[in-house]
Amino acid sequence: MNPTVFELDLDRDPEAYLALHRSLDESAADALLDERELSVRMAVREVVARAVAPRAAAADLDHAFVHESYQALAKEGLAGLIFPERLSGSGDSNVAYAAAVEEITVGCAATSLVYMTQMHAAYPIMMAGTEELAERYIPGLLSGRTYGALAITEPDAGSDVASLRTAAVPHDGGYRLSGGKTFITTGDRADVIICFATVDRARGRDGITAFVLDGRWRGLSRGNPLDKLGMHGSTTAELFFDHLEVPADHLLGEPGQGWRIVMNSVTKSRISAAAQGVGLARAAYARTLRALTSLHGTRPPAEAASALAALRGRILQGRLLLYSVARQVDAAADPPAGQIAIMKQSCTDLGWQASREAMRILGPYGDLAELGVERCLRDAKVTQIYDGTNEIQRLLIARDTARAMEERR
Repeated sequence: MNPTVFELDLDRDPEAYLALHRSLDESAADALLDERELSVRMAVREVVARAVAPRAAAADLDHAFVHESYQALAKEGLAGLIFPERLSGSGDSNVAYAAAVEEITVGCAATSLVYMTQMHAAYPIMMAGTEELAERYIPGLLSGRTYGALAITEPDAGSDVASLRTAAVPHDGGYRLSGGKTFITTGDRADVIICFATVDRARGRDGITAFVLDGRWRGLSRGNPLDKLGMHGSTTAELFFDHLEVPADHLLGEPGQGWRIVMNSVTKSRISAAAQGVGLARAAYARTLRALTSLHGTRPPAEAASALAALRGRILQGRLLLYSVARQVDAAADPPAGQIAIMKQSCTDLGWQASREAMRILGPYGDLAELGVERCLRDAKVTQIYDGTNEIQRLLIARDTARAMEERR
């Protein structure tokens, strides 16, 4: 087999890409999508086939930000699915959004990370900001005119948001921010930054406050993009605040409400990460199946066929879990925290495990960059870490189980 032929056929030929993924759609998963959600998925898949997947390998190799890939999605009106039309969105469901992120990830995981980070920056503004802030910042994020970042993580505060050290001190009717953030996706180029800081460390989570920062303001500096295992087409950087002055009208909610905003926001971000996990599993499976077909025709060796059959079942299970929990989020005023944690942990573990298994099935071919399976493995690892590590998700699941048992006593 010449692996370069496989790469050109799958990534550079939109019709071959579309035909392969149509053939791998599962009727059981499709049954969970309504007509509109199926049409959104198809529209996203078309853009991915023609404008995202062909750029993915080069972006990974060159560590080039996937600007053109995100712009292609935004140009077709596919970047604001869960936002209302008044803010340049399309008012779609969380299920449609999950299916969209999954499809983008199949073609290029780094593009899906940029795509979902735009939503993660815009959503807190819609949820807790004034109408003026929403109208000023959200349409630009959804159209691709501006880029956004969500600044939570600090060197000593990741999953434990209550221990943030970045300080917000009242000043001239607004606040001054001092401190630093790390591992901030799109932080090196963000025009809009949602920053979480504390107005009083002694108050713990009750001191956490959210702010909208303009990337041009004085007092903000940025580190160089960090070198990473995967997601090379998406940048990650440190941010530093040196007495950065924030007007009072750039608060989200009231002082001390940042914890609630974080908790409401992570529901969306964990749907995003789970969808990435499913998408990466699908990508690794599709690439492996196509490579084995190139080697052996439609009847691969028995061991490989058996392993692929097991993968297909696990991927279908992941898609069913993703769509059903996203549907619960659409239907519930108070989304089910335990189900969200199970979804995030299970689906992102699926992305890692499926990619690793795909490499094993391929043997020496699995390590070849041309096939893209090793890229799936590298990209999958971080999904288990961000948006709440999977260790934290297991803790949340255990607490939810204990709570349920207590209620039944």
